[in-house]
Amino acid sequence: MPSGFGLLLVFGIGVTTGLRCMTAPAVVAWTAHLGWINLSGSPLAFMGSVWAVALFTFFALTEYVVDQLPSTAARTSAGPITARIVMGMLTGACLGAGEGALLWVAALIGAIGAVAGAFGGYQARVRLVRGLHVPDAAVAIPEDLVAVGLGLLCCFQIPRIHTALASVLAHVQSRG
Repeated sequence: MPSGFGLLLVFGIGVTTGLRCMTAPAVVAWTAHLGWINLSGSPLAFMGSVWAVALFTFFALTEYVVDQLPSTAARTSAGPITARIVMGMLTGACLGAGEGALLWVAALIGAIGAVAGAFGGYQARVRLVRGLHVPDAAVAIPEDLVAVGLGLLCCFQIPRIHTALASVLAHVQSRG
């Protein structure tokens, strides 16, 4: 049974996807590969494979470069928002599987987080660039770092939740 905090982390990985579409799958693939998230036995076990790590890492690095190009479409236009929703569903389901949630519920929460991250991130970036009178890259690069940090935080917290819950349950059982 997933905790409310665990579902918040699923939403957070969706927000990460909204900020940078390929960062969240890259982070999830790495953390699954390193064993931070246990996806074995689930339909999402492929995310921990070397191929998934390599592919999503390549796509994430490419996205960081392409994002700087003036011809890049806004993340809120049809194609990019659709990709963010799909990746939000994938990454949300992965974190949900690690948390013991129903995959479809976690996928839905991840998709909602992706939409929130896309529109919120877009508005924040536009307003910061205009308000600070700085080039777009001066805000885009820190946004990349925020996306990576948020993704790692969400993925790192899932195993910590399990450890904390196991400790609490062991304590309760020892007392009663």
